[in-house]
Amino acid sequence: MISSARGQQLLAVLAVAGFAGSVIYSSVLSSAVVLLALAAALPALRRQLRTAGWERPRELRLLHFACWFPVVVFLLYWVVSGFDYRALKELDGPARFLLFWPLVIALSAAGVGARTLVSGFALMALVAAVHALASLWLGAPPQSGEPLRAGLWLNPITLGNLSLLASVVLLSAAVYWQRLQRTSLVWLVLGLAALALGASLMTQTRSNLLALPLLLAVLLPQMSARQRLLAVLAAVAFLALTVLGNPRFLATLTGLQAGELDVQTSSRLAIWQIAWAEFAAHPGWGGGLNAYHDAVIARAAAGSLQQPEFVLNCCTRHAHNDLLQSLATRGLLGGLSWLLLLAIPISVFARHLRAPEPAVAFVASVGVLLPVAYGAFGLTEAVFSRSVFITFYLLTLATCGAALVLELRRGCQRQRTVRVSAIVITRDEEEHIDACLASVAAVADEIIVVDSGSTDATVAIARRHTEHVLVTDWPGFGVQKQRALELASGDWVLSIDADERVSSGLAAEINHVLAAPNADAYCLPWAVTIYGTRLDFGRSGRAPLRLFRREGVCFSDALVHEKIVLPEGRGVRTLRGRLVHFTHRDFGHALQKGAQYAWLGAREKHRQGKRVRSLLYPTARGVLTFVHVYLLRLGFLDGQVGFLSAMLYAQVSFNKYAGLWTQGRPRYGAD
Repeated sequence: MISSARGQQLLAVLAVAGFAGSVIYSSVLSSAVVLLALAAALPALRRQLRTAGWERPRELRLLHFACWFPVVVFLLYWVVSGFDYRALKELDGPARFLLFWPLVIALSAAGVGARTLVSGFALMALVAAVHALASLWLGAPPQSGEPLRAGLWLNPITLGNLSLLASVVLLSAAVYWQRLQRTSLVWLVLGLAALALGASLMTQTRSNLLALPLLLAVLLPQMSARQRLLAVLAAVAFLALTVLGNPRFLATLTGLQAGELDVQTSSRLAIWQIAWAEFAAHPGWGGGLNAYHDAVIARAAAGSLQQPEFVLNCCTRHAHNDLLQSLATRGLLGGLSWLLLLAIPISVFARHLRAPEPAVAFVASVGVLLPVAYGAFGLTEAVFSRSVFITFYLLTLATCGAALVLELRRGCQRQRTVRVSAIVITRDEEEHIDACLASVAAVADEIIVVDSGSTDATVAIARRHTEHVLVTDWPGFGVQKQRALELASGDWVLSIDADERVSSGLAAEINHVLAAPNADAYCLPWAVTIYGTRLDFGRSGRAPLRLFRREGVCFSDALVHEKIVLPEGRGVRTLRGRLVHFTHRDFGHALQKGAQYAWLGAREKHRQGKRVRSLLYPTARGVLTFVHVYLLRLGFLDGQVGFLSAMLYAQVSFNKYAGLWTQGRPRYGAD
């Protein structure tokens, strides 16, 4: 049974085998990925995730979007091409990204964490070294004039690039073990990193010269001053060995000194010019999936291609530059898909690079190193056009995503050392108040409820949770919350609405962070839940400021959308845990609540002296709000409910400014 410890170990072993297979034989990597993806279909595995409260983490949904968007773009162009057969054969590569979500499910259920990542890259480094040595011993002698390069069952470029990446990841692993004070393991991974560097040198891969400085730039901020010095010295030694011990690179330098380019360099420049010309001719949509291939063939037939024999043998499928290939064949959409595939993982993982938990910081570093490396490799190679590179990127990204979520949860172990007051304002909230106050009990020493004349059982329910219940009038949101704040006595204050809940993950994180606060206030990401769907994106994906040091803080006196006013210089950070938000009961309640907020917002803006002279402005604001919520803030990832939510936000925006427009006009019957 997959939910057993043995089943989990099997899935972890498959992942580690996949890493090792990436530098020895492509079928090993592909087989491991396929088996992991198939395991995700097992009901026991999915039940295990539900029991653990996994609930499709937002970070993984973002990474999933980065993976499936290029596939959708490719399919769109394939359809436009008339289902071209040659283009269909190219679909094998990008289509693999569709396995991201099954991989994440399997790896998350297996409990894959930082140590699995270390094991995978450690075995990868060892196998890369063995492969490099075996290929030099067993491989066929090079052709006359060609240097001997490692790579028996794998392209030397692939082996060289992935070996370099493994070595840098293991440098990060050394920092991880050093922070845990495991000296023996530090030396072990450093030794394996040296083996991987050696394998990389034996492949004589020149693109590593571009990648290494970028990869070190990611690692250096995590290191101590002494570690940085050692890393820089090691990098200088590697670069020197690459230059002096690489006949291919020396030949390139010699040619440059003589004013000549070697055949590889001149052919690269030629095909880059062809790819750029195709994009320049069709900047919006590109020339089509076969545009680059057809252009190279046409240039060769016309006799205008430099090094035609070499180019036709190696460079007709792709332009040896990922961005140029995407732009030439799929235009701006292709360029965007390439950018998202690299930028989204960097944005997801980079925010955790300085995490105090060693495991979290290590996983985050791998998650950033991967796209940075592929961006560098892709300057002179077509990494996203090669199945091995694509499959390795997929496996590593999924493993990092699953490990990040696991290590973030494991990391919240400390208990707060400060006193927290939770404040809530209410009116007729009997449907919500019980669950709300029960959820804050996990993080609050004191609960204060200020009610504005409820006619239902709200006050009675609140008094079952706390003795600090005040019934008063309704002066507006800002003033009412200020009243509640003035009753608080804790060092920190959690401001929460009655229709919100502190999730168990957020409660653990708050207690953990407040054991040693690294900021003066914290934003808590919403998890808006309506119609059975949790919204992670759009405007529902915002993170309002809710947790802060009490001293010197006040609320603005706004009638609606009040703000927490912090003293100047206070630091603010955003937590990861979710503040569950039940915004409305049903669609009718949504319309009623939206109309109320729109009218209060219009009155507040009129009070501030704002004016609207034409209804064109409210109309434009409504349209822009929809575009912002549904497209720019990725509301479309929340499906049909995301579309409905964006429309409601657009309607509220229009109503608010239309209401402001009416404030400047005479009322019916006025003189």
